[in-house]
Amino acid sequence: MNALTHQVVVQRREVQGGGVVVLDLQSADGSSLPSFEAGAHIDVHLAPDLVRQYSLCGDPAEKGRYRLGVLRDPATRGGSLAVFERLNEGTVITIGAPRNHFPLVPEARHSVLVGGGIGITPMLAMAYALSAAGKGFELHYCTRSAASSAFLEELAAAPFADKVRLHFDEAGDAGRLQVAAVLAAAGTAHTHLYVCGPSGFMDWVIGSSEQHGLPAAQIHREYFNADVDTRGGAFEVVAAASGKTVRVQEGQSIVAALKTIGIQVPVSCQEGVCGTCVCTVLEGEYDHRDVYLTAEEKTENDQIMTCCSRAKSARLVLDI
Repeated sequence: MNALTHQVVVQRREVQGGGVVVLDLQSADGSSLPSFEAGAHIDVHLAPDLVRQYSLCGDPAEKGRYRLGVLRDPATRGGSLAVFERLNEGTVITIGAPRNHFPLVPEARHSVLVGGGIGITPMLAMAYALSAAGKGFELHYCTRSAASSAFLEELAAAPFADKVRLHFDEAGDAGRLQVAAVLAAAGTAHTHLYVCGPSGFMDWVIGSSEQHGLPAAQIHREYFNADVDTRGGAFEVVAAASGKTVRVQEGQSIVAALKTIGIQVPVSCQEGVCGTCVCTVLEGEYDHRDVYLTAEEKTENDQIMTCCSRAKSARLVLDI
């Protein structure tokens, strides 16, 4: 292991809501684990070629334990199935150090946390942090039904239980989240919105927030997955540092093309979600198809997610 990875043991495992496995991880050698901030995630090494990112959903103030909640996804590409089948109490695995691309804004006067399904996981850590800091916030948990929901007992017993609002589809329109009403009550001048969950749900929450006048800079998001569109004509990629050139065919990712000439780009989600495969662009015009970079970062035109994005120009020069 090195400073960026740690060996941990599954200290406790519990399946909640029928399809969510909740794991408590502790250092395998008894040493302390790095502290983390609300919104952070870790890489979980499930196999030599299978690394997935999962949000830390425990209380950031609690030392010595990382907590994960993983949904058994019927459309899994292997990650959630591996978690369910391989990670039992006593199992030792390798994880990465916490990384945070979804941090809280410290100066926000009020925060609206919205978790759709398994998107509740980063919101739990945020709620613990905001509660400890004495900040104004509310937590909205949106799921199909109470029976399919994880963490309900924890939320009911949490120090911020009075700030939790549950929204179940089974209750019909009366139970569903009303974004406009939430923002109208909170006000938009100093409110920050955080949303995580299925992409369609997130797009709806974000779109509704924008329509209600919440500035884009006050809307924060984290996608768990996204549809990958590899359509588009072929183009050339020059790896400047390596002195190699390859042609990326239609339907082929830049990562896959580079691999054919011996250049390995670290990759994990393969959906433009996690940011692992980011490369610096030195020359060329490209077509962003990721959900990792913000709109502002995309306009800067200096980074590309090589697992999913493509080129608009005939040639891209990358700093690899």
